[in-house]
Parts: sequence; C-alpha cells; structure tokens
Amino acid sequence: MPLPSHPEQPLAAVDVWRDTALSPRERAADLIGRMTLDEKLAQLVGVWVGADASGGGVAPHQADLAGGPLDWQATIRDGLGQLTRPYGSAPVDPAAGARSLEASQTQIVAASRFGIPAIVHEECLAGFAAWQATAYPVPLSWGASFDPELVREMAGRIGRSMRAAGVHQGLAPVLDVTRDYRWGRTEETISEDPYLVGAVGAAYVAGLESTGIIATLKHFAGYSASRAARNLAPVSMGSREFADVILPPFEAALRHGGARSVMHSYADVDGVPAAADRRLLTDLLRDDWGFEGTVVADYFGVRFLEKLHRVAGDGAEAAGLALEAGVDVELPTIDAFGAPLREAVQDGRVPESLVDRALRRVLEQKISIGLLDDPTAIRADANPVLDDDGSRDLARRLARESLVLLENRDALPLVPGTRLAVVGPLADEASAMLGCYSFPAHVGSKHPEVPIGLEIPTVLESLRAAGHEAVHAAGSTVDTDDRSGFAAAVEAARAADVAIAVVGDRAGLFGRGTSGEGCDAADLRLPGVQRELIEALLETGTPVVIVLLTGRPYALGGLAERAAAVLQGFFPGQEGGPAIAEILTGAVSPSGRLPVGIPRDAGSQPGTYLSAPLGQRSGVSNIDPTPLYPFGHGLGYSRVEWSEAEVVGGDAEWPVDAAIEVAVTLRNTGDRPAADVVQLYAHDPVAQVTRPVQRLIGFQRVELEPGASARIVLRVHADLLAFTGLTGRRVVEPGAVQLRVARSSAEVVTALDLVSTGPLREVGHDRELLATATVETLEGALA
Repeated sequence: MPLPSHPEQPLAAVDVWRDTALSPRERAADLIGRMTLDEKLAQLVGVWVGADASGGGVAPHQADLAGGPLDWQATIRDGLGQLTRPYGSAPVDPAAGARSLEASQTQIVAASRFGIPAIVHEECLAGFAAWQATAYPVPLSWGASFDPELVREMAGRIGRSMRAAGVHQGLAPVLDVTRDYRWGRTEETISEDPYLVGAVGAAYVAGLESTGIIATLKHFAGYSASRAARNLAPVSMGSREFADVILPPFEAALRHGGARSVMHSYADVDGVPAAADRRLLTDLLRDDWGFEGTVVADYFGVRFLEKLHRVAGDGAEAAGLALEAGVDVELPTIDAFGAPLREAVQDGRVPESLVDRALRRVLEQKISIGLLDDPTAIRADANPVLDDDGSRDLARRLARESLVLLENRDALPLVPGTRLAVVGPLADEASAMLGCYSFPAHVGSKHPEVPIGLEIPTVLESLRAAGHEAVHAAGSTVDTDDRSGFAAAVEAARAADVAIAVVGDRAGLFGRGTSGEGCDAADLRLPGVQRELIEALLETGTPVVIVLLTGRPYALGGLAERAAAVLQGFFPGQEGGPAIAEILTGAVSPSGRLPVGIPRDAGSQPGTYLSAPLGQRSGVSNIDPTPLYPFGHGLGYSRVEWSEAEVVGGDAEWPVDAAIEVAVTLRNTGDRPAADVVQLYAHDPVAQVTRPVQRLIGFQRVELEPGASARIVLRVHADLLAFTGLTGRRVVEPGAVQLRVARSSAEVVTALDLVSTGPLREVGHDRELLATATVETLEGALA
C-alpha cells in the first residue's frame, strides 16, 4: 500500500514515523509532531456512513445524534480514525461489502497527507454481526456451557471471519456481571458470578485476539447494576461491591485474554459517569492495571455527558471531560470530538496535550496491527465466507452444551414413536434462537424484504427432522394477551402422548422485544399470557415438557413442579433447534449448568446467589429469595458418581500466600456418554466485612464415556480468597475457610474445613485470578 504525499507538504523519504525498525511509540511520537490539529482530531473519531436516523435504531438516541449525510471527501481529507459497522448497519452481500470497504480504505489513504487507513470495527457478541454470518449462542449460553475452551474456539472462528472481511476490531465481549435479571441486557452477560464471567470472558478474548482482531471489553464498568434494572439508569453501588464483583472479570480478560481495547459504560456510578471518570479510566485501568491499549466511547457516550448525565454544558465541555478521564476515540461518528473539541483546543479550554495523549494510543495501535506498513491490513477476501460447515458444527456443539435440563420426571428422553403436540409461540419460530445482537434480530428485522441469510431450523422442524410426528399449535403470541389460540393448543395436547411447550422471549432493541438492549422487565413473569398457556396445557393431564428460549431467567414456581420436564435454553443460536431436538430425543445427553438462578417467584428479585447471610432466607423477612433452581444446577441422562473430595497432601493448613490442590474422582455409571461440572466454592465463616455466603473460585467440565472415571485436580491459590477489607485494600485474611466441592451452589458433595495461616496479606492487580485444573482418565472404580 503506497503512502501518498500531500501535495502541499511533501514528506521526506526518511521520516522517522515510516521506520519499521523503531518502536510504535517512537514512530507515533514523530508522527504526532508533524500533524495539524485537524489531522490529530480526525484520528480520534469514527464515521458511521450507514447510520439510520429515522428511528428504530440500534444505539440509544441514534435518531437524535446520528446526524445527516456526510460529505465523504471533506470528512476524510485529514484522515479518519475508525469506520463504524460497514457490514453491520444494513444487509450487505459479503462480497459487495468487501469491495466497498476496500474502496473506502483506498480513498481514505489517498485523501489524507499521511495515508493512514481507518480501523474498521463491528459487533461480534453472538458472532460477526453481518448478513449471512453464523449466529452463535448468546453469552448467557457460553456461561451455561462452563466450557471456556469451546468459547475460545468459537471466538477464533468469529475473528477469522471478521479478518476475511477486512475488519480490525470487535466490540465484544460483554463482561458485565448480572445483578438483576430484569435488565434487558441480561442475555448479553455471561453469568451472575464474576469468576465464571472472568474465566469464560478471558477465553473469548484470547480466541478473538489470536486472529489479530482487537477485542473490546465492555461495558467498563458497573452498567449491569442499574437501579431497578432500567437501561442506563444510575448505579447505586458501594466501592467494595464494585471492586469485588464488577471489576474482576475485566482484570481477568486483560491479563489472561490480552484485550487491546476497552469501551466505557454508559452508567454513572455514585453520580460519576464512566466516560468522565478519571479514577476509573486512567488511575485504575492504566496506572494500576497497566493497560496500554485504547479506550473507546460507547456509541454517543461522550455527548451523553451533556445530553443525559448533564455534567457538561455543551459538546466541547463533554469532549474535554472525556479526554481528561481517558477516552481516546469517540464512536460511532464525528460529534463532540469534531468541531466542538477543535474550538475548545484553539481557545485554550482543552489542552492539546490531552489530544496528543489519546492520539499516541490510537497511532500506536494502528502501527501495531500493520495499518501504516502492511498493504494486506486493509484488504478483504474477494468473497468472504461468513457461515460454513465448521462454523455451524461449532455453533451446534456450543448450543448442545448450553442447554440446561432443570427437571426431568422420566419424561425425557422421548421414546421413539411418541405422539407429540409441539405448541407455544416459539415452537415454529426461527427468531426464537437469536439474541438481540445477532444480525437478523439486531438489523435484519428492519429489512423484511431481505431474506434472513441463514438456515435456522425451528424446534418443530428439528423434531420432525429427527423422525417424530408432531401436531403444531402456537397457542399464543410471546407478548400480547391474545388467548384465541389456547383452545387449539389444548386440543392438540389432549390428543398427544407428550406436549412440548416452547415459550420464552422475543429479542429486540429499545422496547421492540421482551429481551435485549432497552427491553427491561418490570418483573420476572413469562411475557404475555405464556404462563396461562402452560397452565392450560398442564390441566389436560398430558405430560408437558416446557422448553424455554429466553434472554433471562423467568420465575417458574407453580409450573416446574407440575411439568414432566423443563429444558432451559438462552437464545442458543442458529443451531439451537437441532440441538434441542437432540436433547429431547436422547441423541445427546444434556450437560449445561445454570449461569444464573431460576427464581421461584416473579417478584422476589433482584438477588443472585452471591448474597450475604441476610440476603438469603431469614426469620426477619417474610420474602424468601431462595431460587427454584440454583446457580450451577443442571441434570443429565446418565448417573455420574462423585467420590469424597480431598486436599492433595492432606494438610488442613493453607498459607495466605500459597496454593493448594483439591481432588475429586467422577465416574459415569450409566450407559450413555455424560458430562458433569466440578464446581469449587469458597465459604468464609468469619471476615472483617460482610461476605457472600459462598462464591465460585474454580470449576472444570468433564466428559465421560459410559463406565469411565476421571480424577479432577483443581489448583487454587489463596489469592482467590481475597476481598476488599475495611481499609479499602484487597486482602487475604487468615482464619477458618471452607472449600465446597459441589454439583451446584446448593448441592455440596464435600465440605473441606481448612485454616488460612499467616499474617493478613494485602494483594494487588498481580494476584492470581483463575484456578487451573488437570483431568486424569482412570481405570476401574471410584478412588
């Protein structure tokens, strides 16, 4: 890729910034010294050419802030930092999109004095958010799999498809920890447990980064803890909960995943918006944690400092606050970092040194990915393949592992020849498999004239393809009070041996669905009249298998106890239908485990299993928050026996600066392949501050053939016992500690009573964040 010379200011052939033998920092410093203010600011913004300002957008207040059509040539005259979602704004044929993107990059290079291409970013939470790209299960399904390595493999495939299309940066993963299930974006979270979020999230980041794609951690930080679970609502949270629950997944993804970008949250925590929080974005992220990548704004987040948070009087003040805090790039398009910031720098309200600081980080990143030197860095394959057999196979495997069998009263697997009534509003609905950031739901729903671009079998189609005859009746819609279909569904159930009731959510954005960004819930009742439909089916006396396809857990008290079986899926992706049929028919044994609890009552939340003693059932409140099905719960079709767990070496003392190993042996005594998840929880009987009764500090998924045994050894460092103490510092405290080896947070197999020995120990960002595990296949009986 030739680097053109600007006709007014020719560049010397030996310019330092061109010298590939120098470090990115040295090259960036030389380049900054040569740039005009307009050239500098051009590198700190994105341009969203395909943004829709007509309403019904994909970002909050998009219709208000997206702006009108841009003068493309004028916009790129001084360069450009980022191109926003060239594939993810409207259905674009991949080959045509690749040609258009390469042409745009060529124009950007040719138009500007330094010839620096733009970074191209796209969404990639449930797969590359582009037309005809594989739609994988949503993050809540990743958590249900308890399988970081499979998630890493998925992220690698996503990353390779993005690179083939000429994309450089992916706006994923979401590392928000679920705090209130009513929040619409619960489907985008991995779990209610920060350890599980960190382990799985770090694996996703490592997979994406291994392909050269810049992973972007979001939303930093506290977004998921909004008051009353309302999107963008203020966050009322103390510093201790923030440090111990919200922040650890980001630390893990930076350390173990190698993420090179972070996106600030929309939220304000205790009155300080993240985009204006220097303590968060600079003091903590960069000075304490050592992060050297870029911080990008969530869409319109800089302008929101003025428009929504009202901590800035105008766009210039908002830009200054964001730069001072540590935001480097304004997305999705030119706004506060454009003319308002230019004027503020020129009249001295904002120091140009803040612009230079952000610019250095942007240029160093562009240099590091080859944009200044490598012609192939802006090229895309002539005909990028975004959905192939390998990707669909991987999507199927993850969907299988994510499906959680909550209850089974000998109804599953289905006996061949069983007469089925497959009913419910989602029984024959392809969109039931997809979350709000899957392209067909995120963008495609606005273009009904365009085919969905993927094969997405429904539950009904998949059961019929598996050889089962099935009568179908929808019964109801997802979210209206229309009961006109009840009679047909009830009649179908009465005439069947088993009724499969497929119910749940409809993914959407900003009130256009029952789950998704801006689709928050007032309570945890199934939307519409779906609960009434299930009750009507139960009254028939026909065994009812409830299949849930949701973006959040819903209260099942009074239903699950009467159902023949309950299978929970969290938007399992385009291969979800066949995976569900495989589970129901017994072709595959279920192995998912709950990443969030299933509540009994619709109004007893918010509350997760990470609660202090008084957050659980007690004699001082008449409300019982105990979940119907706890975090980590899940059943299979084969019996797996567990031995008593032990501390390797038998020592009951655990030094505050050392690791121990905990071992347990599992044996599949059934006649089917099985998978189980060894979960290790820490319980601190007495601490200097109130602590959760227990919390996950390690896990390992194990697959076992019939008759096979395996010994699992979890190595856990005492650092994983650390918490934020009375002084606000993170400490490992000596004293009694109990490790619980468990099938779920409520089903402990072995409790190991230990003593943490030594002085009170303060730990920092360099502490160990994740446990490690070894799995040894054994011959013979349980140890």
